[in-house]
Order: sequence, then C-alpha cells, then structure tokens
Amino acid sequence: MKAEYTVKENRDFRRIYRRGKSVVTPYLVLYCQKNNRGKTRLGVTVSTKLGKAVIRNRVRRRLREIWRLHRNDMHAGWDIILVARGRSVSAAYQKMDKAYCSALQQAGLWREDVR
Repeated sequence: MKAEYTVKENRDFRRIYRRGKSVVTPYLVLYCQKNNRGKTRLGVTVSTKLGKAVIRNRVRRRLREIWRLHRNDMHAGWDIILVARGRSVSAAYQKMDKAYCSALQQAGLWREDVR
C-alpha cells in the first residue's frame, strides 16, 4: 500500500479516535473522519492481546486487503481506522468482508451508485 493511503502519525490516530464517528461490528471497529486531502487513507490497529506477531500480521493483511478491494466503492476523502477485535483472529475472510461492508454502510461511507 502506498504511503499516501496510510494513516501513520500518532496525532492523526488520536484525532480520529477523539472526533471521528465509530461503528462496531463483531470482527472490527471502524473509526472515520472527513479529511481535506481528497483521498481516503487507512490506519489499522491490532492489539497484542490478539496473539503473537504472526497472527496479528495475518489479521492486519486481511483488513488491508478488504479495504483495498472496496476502496472504489466508498466516498473519497476520508480517514479510516480499523481496529481488529478478538473474533477476527479465527474469523473467515468472507465474514470479515461482510462486517466491513456493513460498517461502511452504517457510517454512511458506501457510495449509493455502486450497489
């Protein structure tokens, strides 16, 4: 993923957590806030409570891939943070994908002309 599509700075994470809108699903929590860049950026958080590095990286890769596949299906110009929950470790990819899509719809980020 290109650097222009990622949220890396701690102050950006704190700003989105504090001022952004949140949507909770069984597999992830989605925080979102409008940005002035015109591009949607992604930040992923996976706690050490979920397991060792191999497991956390697998969850992180899945979340980034789900975001990549649906990036064109959502409104541009948003900062999104995905926080993995405990169930995402053993969840099937399709269930995580469905949870992400429903979170986008609940947050109002899903483009209506897509579906």
